[in-house]
Amino acid sequence: MTAPPPPPPRTPRTPRAVYRYGTWTLAPDREPDAEPVTYAMQCAVCEEKSDPQEDLAAAQTWTFRHAGRHPSHHTYREVITRPWRAWMA
Repeated sequence: MTAPPPPPPRTPRTPRAVYRYGTWTLAPDREPDAEPVTYAMQCAVCEEKSDPQEDLAAAQTWTFRHAGRHPSHHTYREVITRPWRAWMA
């Protein structure tokens, strides 16, 4: 009976990831190139939704048209999209 062949030499291990620990900060993005805050209204009865508007009043006007077409739809929700920015301090 012959001895099994020796195992191949191990290759040196190299790091696969580098972790950087720090404190993150999160705040609304108010930079000049930030996306605008937009508003939309959504019917809570049928889930239909207005197009996003930068003007809240324009988005709210959609609810009156929708309620006029669907007299039993009385409940709506406001959908706000606000850009945020994260950075490591």
